[in-house]
Amino acid sequence: MNKIHNLKVGVSGVRGIVGDTFTPSLVAAFAASYGEYVGGGRVIVGRDTRPSGPMIEHAVIAGLVSVGCQPILAGIIPTPTIQIAVDEYHANGAIAITASHNTAEWNALKFINSSGIFFNETEAAELLDVYNQPDNLFVKEQDYRSVRAIDDAFELHQKRIFRNINVEAIRKARFKIAVDCCNGVGALYARPFLEELGCEVISIFDEADGNFRRRPEPVPQNLSELCRVVRENGCAAGFAQDPDGDRIALIKGNGKAAGEQYSIVLAAEHVLSKTPGNVVVNIQTTKAVEDVAAKYGCKVFYSTVGEINVTRQMLAVNSIIGGEGSSGGVIWPAVHPCRDSFAAMALFLEMMALRSESIDTILDKLPQYHSKTLKFPCSAFKSQQIIRHLRAKYAQHNPVTIDGIRINFDDAWILVRSSNTEPLMRLTTEARSISKAEKLAADFSKEISALLTEK
Repeated sequence: MNKIHNLKVGVSGVRGIVGDTFTPSLVAAFAASYGEYVGGGRVIVGRDTRPSGPMIEHAVIAGLVSVGCQPILAGIIPTPTIQIAVDEYHANGAIAITASHNTAEWNALKFINSSGIFFNETEAAELLDVYNQPDNLFVKEQDYRSVRAIDDAFELHQKRIFRNINVEAIRKARFKIAVDCCNGVGALYARPFLEELGCEVISIFDEADGNFRRRPEPVPQNLSELCRVVRENGCAAGFAQDPDGDRIALIKGNGKAAGEQYSIVLAAEHVLSKTPGNVVVNIQTTKAVEDVAAKYGCKVFYSTVGEINVTRQMLAVNSIIGGEGSSGGVIWPAVHPCRDSFAAMALFLEMMALRSESIDTILDKLPQYHSKTLKFPCSAFKSQQIIRHLRAKYAQHNPVTIDGIRINFDDAWILVRSSNTEPLMRLTTEARSISKAEKLAADFSKEISALLTEK
C-alpha cells in the first residue's frame, strides 16, 4: 500500500502504521504543535496496551516538554478516563495514544481540548496549521517543566459513575458477568470495576499486553468466545470492550450477541425511563432509538458519524443520553460527554437490578430491527455524484442529508454515505423484517450499480 494511505490526519487525530508512517519524529512534532496550540500548561497523556505505546508515549513527552508543557502521565488507561482527567486535574487538554479498534500495528494520537472532549473540525484544522508552520516555539532548558505521573485517574472516573447509579441495588443483585477485555485497557480495570459493583466476574482476553487475541472491533462476528463463556457459565450477561475501553457490545444470557446497535437503545430506554430528555445519535443508528424516545415523549436529533459530532450536538440541545449505534458507543453526559464502556456497563446492570428482569427479557420488549450493509468501491467524486442524484430523486421523502442521504420510511430506512477513510460508498438498510431490509438493499443496490456505470 502507498505510504500516504498508511497515515490518516483528520478530525479524529493522527493515525498510522508504526514504523512505517507513524514514527517517533512525527509524533514528537505533532505533540509539540499540540502543546503550542493549547498554550502550554498541564497536558494529560494516557495510552492503551499496544506494544508501541511506551515508545509513542516517550515521543509525546519529548514534544510537550520542548514547548513548555507539563505532561501528566496517566499510564495505561481507558480513553474516557483520559477525557475525565482533563476536568479533574484542570489540564489544558490531553493526548490519548490509541488506535482504538484498529489492529495492533496501528497507533494514533487523539487530541482532546480543555473541556475533555475531542477536537472538532475547526480545532483539528487549526492544529494542523500550527504543525505546518516552519518552526515550533521551543523553550529554553530552564523553562522545561517536570513530568508528573498520576495513579488515581480511573478511581476518579469510577467515583463519577457510582455517584450517578444505584450502587446498592446492583450489589444486592449479585450478577454473574462475563467480560471480554480484548487484551486492552479493560484487562486492568473491567474486573475490579464490576467486582466493586458486587458482580461475580469471568474475564477473557484479560492479559494487558496489546496482543489482541480476537479482532479488536466489538461486533458479533468477533465475539464467539464471549458468547460461549456466557452460555456455558450461566452468566446474566456478557460485556465486550474495544482496546481503549470506549465502545461496548452486549451478549445476552442465552449466549447470543445483541448487536452493537442495541447498546445505545438499552441506554436510552433506561435513562429516559428515569429522566425524559433529548437524545442524539449519529445518522447510522437504528430506528429503535426513535421508538424508545417516542414512548417517553422525547425527541431524537441526528448528527453526522463520529463521536465529536454526536457530542457537539448533544451539548447544543442539552441531551441527556446519546451515542453511535454503528459503533456500540454510549455517551452519558451525567458522567462525561464521551463514549464510555464503563458507564454503559453500569447503566445496563442498574437497569437489570431495578427492573428485576434479565437483559434477555428487557431486549425482547424493545423494538426489533434487521439491517443489511453493502459496499461499493468508487472514488469520492463518484460517490458524491451519486448521493447528489439520490437527494434530488427522493426529495419528496424529506431525506436527512447531513451525511450522505438517509431516507426514512414508516418502519424502515436506508442510508447511502461515502466512507471517510476508504475509496468506497456504503449502503445500509434497516427494517422490521429481514426480508424488507434485504429487498431495500437489493432495490437500492441495483440503482447505485446502474449509476456507477454511467459516465
